[in-house]
Amino acid sequence: MPGVGDRQTLMFSATFPRDIQILARDFLKDYVFLSVGRVGSTSENITQKIEYVEDEDKRSVLLDILHSQPDTDRGLTLIFVETKRMADMLSEFLIQSNFPATSIHGDRSQRERERALDSFRTGRTPIMVATAVAARGLDIPNVTHVINYDLPTDIDDYVHRIGRTGRAGNVGLSTAFFNRGNKGIVRELIDLLKEANQIIPGWLETVAKETQGFGGRSSRGNGRGSRGGNRDYRKFGGSSSERGGYGGGSEPGFYSGGGYGGGNYGGGYGGGNYGNANGNYKQSW
Repeated sequence: MPGVGDRQTLMFSATFPRDIQILARDFLKDYVFLSVGRVGSTSENITQKIEYVEDEDKRSVLLDILHSQPDTDRGLTLIFVETKRMADMLSEFLIQSNFPATSIHGDRSQRERERALDSFRTGRTPIMVATAVAARGLDIPNVTHVINYDLPTDIDDYVHRIGRTGRAGNVGLSTAFFNRGNKGIVRELIDLLKEANQIIPGWLETVAKETQGFGGRSSRGNGRGSRGGNRDYRKFGGSSSERGGYGGGSEPGFYSGGGYGGGNYGGGYGGGNYGNANGNYKQSW
């Protein structure tokens, strides 16, 4: 590879934490730092919904959501899980439930991955279950719904996952299944929702207050270094807790009218037992 002074290097990412910025400095010379929108935030074209769902109820809630999608909807649905085993198991479950689905993860060969992606991209299997391998660098224009069946443990991974929809000016929907196992990212998740002007369920705020009382992370920017925002830390420095506003904005009322019908697990899906569009918190911890 040519030396730093003899080549041109371009780096692109939806998130650019401080620690990664410092690492990138070793490979750059007289660089230009250009941000479009707000680094580390989510697209204003994505409507984000957070639903309280216990692990044992996830399959039935997922089926409710998929059944509620109109037959005329030609969009693709991307479902994220945390383990390779779960990707295969959930894909098989959906197939047995008469939903054409495929899966992709790190144990698949390159040929198998390409075959799964082609089947998904062309709509032959409009549902794909994936691990983090599909969270970055995947550009499929017709993904209209991203479902975090399992939430990641790092908020940056959440940003990358839901960024598979709402691309190139299109609108998208993101649904996340949240339960007590996800308390570790609750404050950062709320901050992210606020930055994007999304609706925050009242029960989620309650969980955040409980978590903060037990020493949980209080805001974005703490934890794994600073998330960076739009600040070039290599030139301007800044503390690890310093962050800029993220602005932007979505459509707060969109998809919030109980459109999934009859669901038992959250506001917007039909007046659920665990929360509703008015933010009532009904889950005991």
